[in-house]
Amino acid sequence: MIKRLTLLALLIAPMAQAQSLTVELNKLVDVETGCQAFFLFQNGRDENLSEFEMSLAILTPDGIIDRLLTIDAAPLPAQRTTLKLFEIPDTQCAEIGEVLLHDIPACTPQNGDPLDCFSFLELSSRAAAPLVK
Repeated sequence: MIKRLTLLALLIAPMAQAQSLTVELNKLVDVETGCQAFFLFQNGRDENLSEFEMSLAILTPDGIIDRLLTIDAAPLPAQRTTLKLFEIPDTQCAEIGEVLLHDIPACTPQNGDPLDCFSFLELSSRAAAPLVK
């Protein structure tokens, strides 16, 4: 019985992961006007997302909210990874201690009804600043 449950779990795990939307803060680079954030969006879902916006709180290394920033990452094609660059103006990258995703104002598949993206969203960061919910 345990072997069957283990086998079932191994078979289901890739399917569950395949229906996720992964957002990775890949790197932060200082530019003349602020900090350039490189995001990778891996849409493992079967539908294109025609609308996808994230509202982010940029926190200092001391945990103080510096600013709120809304980014529009749409469109996000199904079963693809997309690179998007966003600028955080008037901020040096070293001044960013954490990036907090506090809301998703828009998450809509093409020709569909809005979705609760928090239920299938996965966040990660390769940058010095973590990306968290």
